[in-house]
Amino acid sequence: MPEAEVPGSPDQGSGDLAGRARPRRRLLAHEVCLVLGVSLGASALWAVVRYVGDLTAAGPVRQQVAELNSSAAPGRPWLDLALQLAGIVTAIVPAFLALHLLVRDGGGLAAIGLDRSRPARDARFGAGLAAIVGGGGLGLYLLAWHSGANLTVVPTSLPEVWWRIPVLVLSAVQNAALEEVVVVGYLLTRLRQLGWDERTALVASAVLRGSYHLYQGLGGFAGNLIMGLLFGRIYQRRGRVGPLVAAHSLIDIVAFVGYVALAGRVSWLPVS
Repeated sequence: MPEAEVPGSPDQGSGDLAGRARPRRRLLAHEVCLVLGVSLGASALWAVVRYVGDLTAAGPVRQQVAELNSSAAPGRPWLDLALQLAGIVTAIVPAFLALHLLVRDGGGLAAIGLDRSRPARDARFGAGLAAIVGGGGLGLYLLAWHSGANLTVVPTSLPEVWWRIPVLVLSAVQNAALEEVVVVGYLLTRLRQLGWDERTALVASAVLRGSYHLYQGLGGFAGNLIMGLLFGRIYQRRGRVGPLVAAHSLIDIVAFVGYVALAGRVSWLPVS
C-alpha cells in the first residue's frame, strides 16, 4: 500500500514550487508579448508589410526610398522641431517600460549593465565596436543597394535649420537606447527566465532586430541580423548593455550626420 504524502515533504514542496512557477512563466510570456507589441514587435510587423508593398510597387526596389528622419511639418520649423522632440520622447518610452519591469523584479539597472559603474570602459569598448560594425554595415548596404536588394536609404531629409544636427544626435541616441534595452537587455533576460537556451534566444533577438529593419530591404535585414547576433552574444558573455548603447549611438550619429556632410558630394553614396 503506498505511503501517504506528508505535508511539507520534499516531493510535495517540489510540486508546489513547480505549480507556482508555471503561472509565473505565463505572466512573463504575456509581458514579453505586450512589451514587444507596443514597441519593436509592432515595428517589425509594419516593416514586413511595407517591404511587401515595396516589392509589389512599380519599378526596381533600389529606386524606392526609405527615409529615416524626415520633416514632420515642412515649412514650419518651430512646429517641426516640437514634433521631432515629441516623437523622440514618446519613442523612448518602451525602453523605460522594459527597465521598470526589470527593476520591479529586483534586477535593477546593474543587472543588464546599464549602470554607471564603468563609463570609461563602456565608452572605449563601444567606440571600438562602432568602428568595426559601422564600417562593415556601410559596405553591406552599398553591396545590397548595387545588387538591387535594398532601397535607397536616406538617413535624413530634415531642412537646413539650426536644430537639424542636435535632433539627429538625439534621434540616434533614442534609437540605440530603445533597441539595445528592449531587444538585448530585456528580451534576452526574459527569455532566459522563460527557460530558453542561449542560442535560441540569441537567434530570436537577432531575427527580431533584422525584421524591423526590413523596410530598408534585404540588406537592412541581413546587416541588422548580423549586428543582432554580435551584440546579443557580447551581452550574453559580458552582461552589459551600456557598451552596446554607446556603439549603436555612435553608428547612427555618424550615419545621420555623415549623410548631411557627404550627400551629393561623393559619388559612391546613393541619394534619392
